[in-house]
Amino acid sequence: MTVKARQSTKKKAAKRSTLANAASVQLDVQAAVPRTNVPSGKRLQRWAQAAYEVHHAAHTHGRRRAVQPVQVSLRIVGSAESRKLNREWRDEDHATNVLSFPAGEMPEMEGEVPTLGDLVICVPVVKREAQQQGKSLDAHWAHLMIHGVLHLLGYDHEVERDAQLMEACEVAILDSLGFANPYE
Repeated sequence: MTVKARQSTKKKAAKRSTLANAASVQLDVQAAVPRTNVPSGKRLQRWAQAAYEVHHAAHTHGRRRAVQPVQVSLRIVGSAESRKLNREWRDEDHATNVLSFPAGEMPEMEGEVPTLGDLVICVPVVKREAQQQGKSLDAHWAHLMIHGVLHLLGYDHEVERDAQLMEACEVAILDSLGFANPYE
């Protein structure tokens, strides 16, 4: 192999490595309330990324493919906004921990990163639930980010079989990040 061929091979391998390690979830965080009791954007992105990568791996059946970048918007809210959105979209009149709004099928735009959807997480509910369940705030935030991203990817828990699949994914992803099973 010539020196030029070796350099070309190294460049291609480096490019593949960069693609594999690049963040494929671009997280846009909007805070409607102070960011007290909210993890850093870097950690939130890491948890969203973990869910997306597991979904991608499961749907490529072991074939190596570059992960298509997607955009997720996260809105951090208080109880009043969470309650309002929950009432409008789910007919439930209370604040909830996480709401997911999948973008659905959208036309591809040249040079645009496709939007996976929007998440809304309610800080007071997350804090209260973490305390009630004896979890760290980070563990609960990680679980809700993963849970929300899986919803954006089409996972659901309305039917028992689907709930078991979604929970198994959540538990595996959380375990890979060093967090305990949130359902135990």
